[in-house]
Amino acid sequence: MEMNVTRRTVLRGAGSLGALSALIAAGVLKPTAAFAAEWNKAAFEAQDTTGVLKGLGAGTPGEHKGLILKVPDIAENGAVVPVDVVSTIPNTVSIAILVEKNPLPLSAHFDFANGALPEAAVRLKLGQTSLVKAVVKADGKFYIAQKEVKVTVGGCGG
Repeated sequence: MEMNVTRRTVLRGAGSLGALSALIAAGVLKPTAAFAAEWNKAAFEAQDTTGVLKGLGAGTPGEHKGLILKVPDIAENGAVVPVDVVSTIPNTVSIAILVEKNPLPLSAHFDFANGALPEAAVRLKLGQTSLVKAVVKADGKFYIAQKEVKVTVGGCGG
């Protein structure tokens, strides 16, 4: 009896895999569609914060008390620095996180759909003491918050 249950499970799984493969082959399912979303190449490849802001379309962002950036004052390990960004600005649609002195400053970019809570928590590598910046887009306007993080060891440079 145990063998029949196992056999049925294997056959059911093989049948599901065959159906999935047929749908992919027919073009009904496209597994690459999830990875083919547009990405902002200009912003991610910019080598300074001015280029990143230009790539994001931010120009000169203003400050807003509804944008909260939480980073440590001192990072004992520059290889893993916690960065938390929360936006209470109404209609926030994106959050970008920049590390000014990293070789490529744009470290992360998040887009939010209607109703999503605009919050991001990441661990970033900082090569050296640097300004960490959060740039938020809300209602077609850009806002920025920044704070310096002192790196004592580690980071991009070792």
